[in-house]
Amino acid sequence: MTQNLDISIISPIYNEVENIDPFIKSVEETMSAQNWSWELILIDDGSNDGSLEKLKSISKEKTNIRVLALSKNFGQTPAIQAGFDNAYGKFYVTLDSDLQNDPKDIPLIINKLINEDLDLVVGWRKQRKDNFFMRNLPSMIANNLIGMITKVKLNDYGCSLKAYNSEILKEVKLFGEMHRFIPAWMATKIPPHKIDEVEVRHHPRIAGESKYGISRTFRVFLDLISVYFFMRFFSRPGHFFGLIGLVLSFLGLLILGYLVSLKLFYGLDIGDRPLLIAGTILLVVGVQFISLGVIGEILSRTYYASSKEKSYFIRWDSTNNK
Repeated sequence: MTQNLDISIISPIYNEVENIDPFIKSVEETMSAQNWSWELILIDDGSNDGSLEKLKSISKEKTNIRVLALSKNFGQTPAIQAGFDNAYGKFYVTLDSDLQNDPKDIPLIINKLINEDLDLVVGWRKQRKDNFFMRNLPSMIANNLIGMITKVKLNDYGCSLKAYNSEILKEVKLFGEMHRFIPAWMATKIPPHKIDEVEVRHHPRIAGESKYGISRTFRVFLDLISVYFFMRFFSRPGHFFGLIGLVLSFLGLLILGYLVSLKLFYGLDIGDRPLLIAGTILLVVGVQFISLGVIGEILSRTYYASSKEKSYFIRWDSTNNK
């Protein structure tokens, strides 16, 4: 298969044997009506229901389809990252293989990306066909919380149907449950106006079982804390830990200063006061946070010096366009 394609469609699969054939058929019907060169990358994430065997058989018959089989069930985010790492397209599209995302929306989302010169377009399942209390309500809360913390306002972070400029996406590495935070990650490299959303269709699941549960909400919240730190302080951890350390140290010194004044000017006994313990602990912990910030700065500089990742992204260079 050529390594210069227009579109790479990336879809993780975990125990979706009943949906594979109709999913592939829908993608083929949609893309055959377009003028783009394309590939469909299906990542089997450790399925145990016969999905991999079916995928291997299909990949032998269809040249546009590639199958990547992971050694075990790593989860959706690593599976998507495997697809990104092995894709050949100028633009990437991700979507689930359970047919709740509609492959017929791929041209819609790609055309918006290209025509409006965007780097990321996110699908918005405005009419979502899921259980309100188990899926929709937690998603609404998560979307608002993510938008508030990351400053990237979107209605549906959790929609798997997204289109990307691969040039920018190569600057982002995913882990944990970070696939839903891709807009936030990309916003560390590009301005928010290069990210937009478009309303897409959503269908009820007709085969297989959902892999999402309420417990996922708590994992997402923990990952959101990590995202906030990496977005704001990854290249300057000293600012994060140092600020906490300075505040705690200041409070500790304030308390200890107050107690010292009581001892010097009023002759009061301060040895058995809880404030003495509190002030001492605050001061010690504050110094530890400041020290942690210094260590973080050293590690950050070591990381950038020893890795290929940069704290910036160059979109255009005049020396390459003369």
